[in-house]
Amino acid sequence: MASTTASPPPAAGDHPRVLLRGFLSRETCKELEFVHRSCGAAGYRPSVVSTSLPHLAATGCGHLLLPFVPVRERLRDAVESFFDCLFDVFIEFTGLISWCKGASIGWHSDDNKPYLRQRTFTAVCYLNNHGEDYKGGILQFQDGDPSSIVPVAGDVVIYTADNRNVHCVTEVTEGERLTLTLWFTRDRAYNEDPKLLTFLSQTSLSCEPTKQKSYIPMPASDNMYWFSCDQSGFDIRCARVHVLGFSFHSSSGEYSTSVLPTEDDPLELLGKQLRLGRGDDVFDKIFSNSLHALQVVQFYYWKAPELAARREQSAVGSRTVRYPVIIHHSRGTELPLPCNHTLAQTIFGSVNTAEIAFKWNDFALGVAMWENYSEELKKQLLTFLPFWLSNESIFVVDSSELQCRPPFLT
Repeated sequence: MASTTASPPPAAGDHPRVLLRGFLSRETCKELEFVHRSCGAAGYRPSVVSTSLPHLAATGCGHLLLPFVPVRERLRDAVESFFDCLFDVFIEFTGLISWCKGASIGWHSDDNKPYLRQRTFTAVCYLNNHGEDYKGGILQFQDGDPSSIVPVAGDVVIYTADNRNVHCVTEVTEGERLTLTLWFTRDRAYNEDPKLLTFLSQTSLSCEPTKQKSYIPMPASDNMYWFSCDQSGFDIRCARVHVLGFSFHSSSGEYSTSVLPTEDDPLELLGKQLRLGRGDDVFDKIFSNSLHALQVVQFYYWKAPELAARREQSAVGSRTVRYPVIIHHSRGTELPLPCNHTLAQTIFGSVNTAEIAFKWNDFALGVAMWENYSEELKKQLLTFLPFWLSNESIFVVDSSELQCRPPFLT
């Protein structure tokens, strides 16, 4: 757990807000970044990409809620403590949000619409660094101190959602500004947990616990991944893999544009089996769909240093461990997908991969590690879900509770 340093509290009743430095660890930030870059869809504003918890559940990724659970608890505790409202706060919304080049918002309070009046407090957790990962995107307050927040990964700013904390975000001029944002309410009717649990029980409990690879993601409708910009655009899934040097290829090993009926949407190919290519090579593994492939790619870049270290360790000794990687030439197999790669590079191309020496063997190990990671989270979700449903709340289940007989579900 990261250490936390709070800036001095504001004067009571003026512009209540607090900056908590180092609230999230670097590894927690990186894990949440992995979730967002592998699952995010077009956001609620232009030049914004978002990942909500219901979206994760709806796309077969309910197990990826697990990294959020301890963070949500700690943030709620911090809000209750700072604003002195113990046991009187509910989480109204939890989401990962990235503001891309061109995104900004003018002066406003977070409860400034009739359908947002239930919001009482806001928590914004920064997952990457201003100046290093993006430019612009400064949070500025109209009155009070701190008057502006320069984002640093791991820092959290908490403030009231009313007109005591009118604020804006300056335009992002380069890169991608990543945050975990939570809104809190005192109105139990807007608590997101019961609705989310209903969704999770429908999507996760419907899977047999012993079903092989029940953690494979299922893409939402293609229009949810379309990023529009200046009368052009791209599919977010294609763009994410492209900026990391990959491309989507036919699962059959051959492709011709004449095979696709003229009335069909090429983007529908992203919901079908495919392979990943890089340069002139194609990785000889068939992925269930584009979201499956994208998650593995993002996992690889999250864990690349660890994967490289494992390879070096395996090379020490009398023999080198070889992983079963089969690659072949990619000519003629790349899927004919409509994507403005130049625009995608401008929007998402700030990811720094210069320090990562890509190797297919590392990637193959990354596939296996992703499967283990996903399978373990899926098991945890199925273990915790009965306790959550019994309490109508999502929380960190204590180990002593796990030793007891789990609640009976009807």
